[in-house]
Amino acid sequence: MTKSVFLPYQAALMEAVRTHQVTVIEKSRRTGISWAASFIADLTAALAQKDGGTDVFYIGYNLEMAREFIDYCADHAKIMQQATHRVSESFWNDPDKEEKDIKVFRIDFGSGNKVLALPSRPRALRGMQGLVIIDEAAFHDNLDELLKAALALLMWGGKVLIISTHNGDMNPFNTLVNEVRSGRKPYHLMRLTLDDALHDGLYRKICDKKGEAWSLEGERAWRDAIFANYGEAAAEELDCIPSSGTGAYLPLALIEARTEADVPVVRWGCDSGFVLLSEKLRMAETDFFISEQLAPLLAAMDRKTPHVFGVDFGRSGDLTVIWMLALEERLQRRTAFVVELRNVPFEQQKQILHHILEATPFLRAGALDGRGNGQYLAEVTVQKFGSRIEAVMLSEGWYRENMPPLKAGFEDGIITLPQDREIVDDLRALTLVRGVARVPEGRTTGSTGKRHGDAGIALALAWKASRATPFDYGYTPVPSPWKRHEGAGHIETAQEQEERDRMGAASDVFGVIGKVIF
Repeated sequence: MTKSVFLPYQAALMEAVRTHQVTVIEKSRRTGISWAASFIADLTAALAQKDGGTDVFYIGYNLEMAREFIDYCADHAKIMQQATHRVSESFWNDPDKEEKDIKVFRIDFGSGNKVLALPSRPRALRGMQGLVIIDEAAFHDNLDELLKAALALLMWGGKVLIISTHNGDMNPFNTLVNEVRSGRKPYHLMRLTLDDALHDGLYRKICDKKGEAWSLEGERAWRDAIFANYGEAAAEELDCIPSSGTGAYLPLALIEARTEADVPVVRWGCDSGFVLLSEKLRMAETDFFISEQLAPLLAAMDRKTPHVFGVDFGRSGDLTVIWMLALEERLQRRTAFVVELRNVPFEQQKQILHHILEATPFLRAGALDGRGNGQYLAEVTVQKFGSRIEAVMLSEGWYRENMPPLKAGFEDGIITLPQDREIVDDLRALTLVRGVARVPEGRTTGSTGKRHGDAGIALALAWKASRATPFDYGYTPVPSPWKRHEGAGHIETAQEQEERDRMGAASDVFGVIGKVIF
């Protein structure tokens, strides 16, 4: 079987550039991404414009990068049998430094298109049109302005490929990555660690090139040596984790600006003897809590507004926090209420949560912490309420994907929170750890006991649920049990109207979940 010239992640990059206007890739060192980009450049420039070909503009941060990229392109052109390609050098005059001309490299193709390696100057792209490749973007002196110039080419059908390893969490490249991840920028994002590249066959490719036999033991030893050589920098250089990044993820001023005094927070805790009571007594006590504390909140919920929720589970050491969001117009996520449970037995947590969900009108989606002891509550909730509920295994990857959208919601002012000191403290506990926002180890002590950022995690889960694709319901109408069979008309009874209003329904099948087929 013929081996592919490209590793799977290199092929994925080519497909991404083909199908997206802007592609951003955060990568490990020495994974062959720039080499693959040079092949993309040749393929793009070699095509006639009527077939989709365009000029290509490569921008590295120094002359050596430009020379290497053009050399790659020249090698590919020979393989592609582009006999009419021609490599040349010229000079670009910087208007800001008239005394200094900057060398540029160029390949002209028979198609009439060119690959041009330009200096890292926004002015260099003025009047250009085609595909722009910005390599090692995090190391350019003026990346923000360079991106502005490059993105202007999109107006007439151009494309932009932005490639880089990380250079600190405050770098404009990391800001761009987080904006894409949060959904603020409609670009395509790829992430390639060294381990990802090894999984796709990077070390095998290295062995082939060196004429050596591949072995799993050799690959592991090679990987360990690379990580050892990088030392503390390995996280940033090889694992795509921007360096530094300490302190609160959400500034106090930003959190306080989103609080409102009338958002209710309900807290209930049980002593150590509660779990030893009979099931009947425990259920009765819990029903009393529900009727006294929760029923008024549930009755006040808008029946026409979609609702989502998040649950961070705790049993004895940590809190269980249930965070309910109302999805209002203009993308606003308003906190309907927050419920905190401390030392409440498993069955009573289920009793409380399921009562809340049964009584919540227009329940669209929910996300529960599915780790450890939380797996039971998450599982029975999914079983009862269906696929609109998600059991989430919280991990570094989950936080990496879901915390930037939450922060963007704070910054955009589309969330309201309780004006509650302990919840504010939980949100302030979110900290950048290895470049990812999460709750670090260790606990704080609030007025009601120890906390571990529980409310912050519950809100992140609720926010995740708020971004879920709405569940589409299809049905075949089922006759109402309250319909009068005599006569052609139907007069809605008071009981039926009451049930419709409670469930926020507008049809005879307001209680149906999923699709009913006869």
